[in-house]
Amino acid sequence: MTDREKKRRAAPLRLVESYWRALAGDGQVPLRSQIDPRGIESALPYAFLAERIAPSLAKLRVAGTHLNDLMGMETAGMPLSALIAPDDRDRMAEAVARVFAEGALARIDLRGEEGFGKGRIEAQMLLLPLRSDMGDMTRMIGVLVSQGRIGRTPRRFGILDAEVTPGLSATMTPAPAPQRQGFAEPPATFSPAPIRPVAAPAKRAPYLRLIVSND
Repeated sequence: MTDREKKRRAAPLRLVESYWRALAGDGQVPLRSQIDPRGIESALPYAFLAERIAPSLAKLRVAGTHLNDLMGMETAGMPLSALIAPDDRDRMAEAVARVFAEGALARIDLRGEEGFGKGRIEAQMLLLPLRSDMGDMTRMIGVLVSQGRIGRTPRRFGILDAEVTPGLSATMTPAPAPQRQGFAEPPATFSPAPIRPVAAPAKRAPYLRLIVSND
């Protein structure tokens, strides 16, 4: 593969990472709700969104068509580890755990399992942390780009190399509460009113007087 072809193949990885870093310009891990597909349109076939379901396990929530092509089925709802060969799932779990726990960035070089109808195929994966609207780091955006003929599916990958680099601080400021819209009621709060002495009612002159006459 020529250098030009390698750069073209790596373009989705660079685009998603640049987009993520632009969103993290304030030093915070971006929110999942900040991701706008229009900002990474050309990378969408290779991109995915995943949710943390255990400290080292993520489930695909949205996946591009390239992942579906590699597995020969719809991948949304599957664990991310389904793309990885069983012998390397522990290494994958370690990378996923650090992305969620440390706000780290994971770059993983992959090679497809070979066999009948499954020729040589290599891939690169990028994992980037995201926060939920509650402010916890339980989401991620990722990219998977492969080079080579897919052949028979499913294509699972072994890990050639995994590089996990420090990202943004894992100590995050919780996301601000979403603004109320329309006629939504404000949240109920309790604030006891100060106790004030009650003034005695003023005495009034009687409306009627009883007059006694002994004449």
